[in-house]
Amino acid sequence: MPVPVWLRPIEFRVEGRDRLRPLAWTALGGLVLGAAMAVFGLPPIDIHGPLHYVGIMDPLCGGTRSVWAALSGDVATSWRYNPLGIVLVAGAAGTLVRFAFGVVTGRWINVYVRSWAVVAGLGGVAFGLLAARQQLNADLLSSPPGSFSPVGLFLNVLPVLVMVVWVRVQRRRMIAGARR
Repeated sequence: MPVPVWLRPIEFRVEGRDRLRPLAWTALGGLVLGAAMAVFGLPPIDIHGPLHYVGIMDPLCGGTRSVWAALSGDVATSWRYNPLGIVLVAGAAGTLVRFAFGVVTGRWINVYVRSWAVVAGLGGVAFGLLAARQQLNADLLSSPPGSFSPVGLFLNVLPVLVMVVWVRVQRRRMIAGARR
């Protein structure tokens, strides 16, 4: 009897072509940045978003310190700041192992989402639980008074701007493709 899609929302396939190559480069870049933080310390500027200064901690709050602690070998501190840091480091390392396996064997483990609704639902629940956890740890995650930096605001707005540009470019490509 086949398993319903909602019970297996993600599928893994071994194929002759790497469909996730950008993910390997992203993982490598993230691990290099994290290793640099482990060696040289945390960024010397405050990179928090604007809501942080009014006491609202988002689910990513503490992520930089968590990755720094994880790559410094202090998993307990990493977990205290944000469990997502451990997941990111482990996921990036796993991605590079996957990439090395593919380079050596010529066979690539590719991931396919079979049910975006299930993945989005589970992700939303996990995101909400993490947001609640981080808000409960506001005392640990708060910045000292007077540490605001406009760089933090820029870094928090940048992903939104990149996404808007990406969506517009994709939309123009779709419109141009439909006209042909």
